[in-house]
This record gives sequence, structure tokens and C-alpha cells, in this order.
Amino acid sequence: EFKQHDATIGAAFFLKQWGPYNIAIWDTAGAERFTGLSSFYCRNAGAAILAFDMSIVSTFESLWARFIPLLEVANEDCLKIVVGMKLDALGEDQREVTVQEGKKFAREINDKIDLSKLPSDPYFETSSKTGHNVTEVFEYIFRYCLPLSEAQLQAANRQGTVNLPNGKQSQKKCCSH
Repeated sequence: EFKQHDATIGAAFFLKQWGPYNIAIWDTAGAERFTGLSSFYCRNAGAAILAFDMSIVSTFESLWARFIPLLEVANEDCLKIVVGMKLDALGEDQREVTVQEGKKFAREINDKIDLSKLPSDPYFETSSKTGHNVTEVFEYIFRYCLPLSEAQLQAANRQGTVNLPNGKQSQKKCCSH
């Protein structure tokens, strides 16, 4: 049995620690009605995660048209990670996007980055429900954006600082009128 997972409405903000760094993570809503908000959060971004549902090809196809333009305000060498979601719910005949298509797209949109210096293509298949590959996505980003010495990396791994929250997000607002 899985816990209830709430969709992001607007944007959610998380702070994480990676070695000596404090990381600000913005989770912008993927729905088209929030596209205007999303460009604000992409300004000067060092990395972006472009997620799609592997069982619905239109969500993959919309990445180029809807989300790549948002990244025009990101850093020139912004790492774009392509993430296929809902791996846990994918039956054998339900996959509409292949691993090869995902990797090819990830390479194409990272044309300003020397991908040979990275451990693998910036493509992952994840499950939010089981947690499969979720931590690996963030560690991949942090290692690209914030390289650590071997000693710092070992300390970060011992501290378990990349764990993402499982509970509901606070509904508190910082400002109200």
C-alpha cells in the first residue's frame, strides 16, 4: 500500500544539504496553466528536471515545446535531466516511450554540455511511489553542479543528506493579503 501523493500546485520549495552546500529546489507544476510561473523559477538555474509519464507519449512530446523555452532564462550550461516517471505502474504493454528515445532526447537538449564528462546520459526512469532512482537523479545533478572532493562526498553520503521528504508539504503561506 502506498501513501497518498499530492500533485504540485503552483510551486513547492525544498532546501537540501549536499556536503558544504545548501541547495534550493523548486518543484514547479507541470500543468500548462502554470507555465508562466515556471519561467520565473528557471531563472539562472544550474539544472532542471524535465519529467514525463512513460505510459503517455504526449507528455514526452510536449517537453520540447512546453519546457525547453522556459529554460532560455537558465544558465547557458544548465544541465537538463530527462526523467521518465511512474516506472512502478508501467506494465509490459503500457510503455509508450523507450529508454533509447529518452536518452536521445536528453543528449539533444544538453548540446552545450560535454556529456562525456558525466557518468551516464542525463536520463532516468523513476518511481515516486517506491523511490526507485529518485535519490540518484538528485545526486547526479549535485555532482554535476556542485562537485565535491572525495572526502566531502563520503561525508555527504554518511550524513544521508539527499533524502527527500515523504510527508505532506506545509500549506502555510509567507504572505497574505
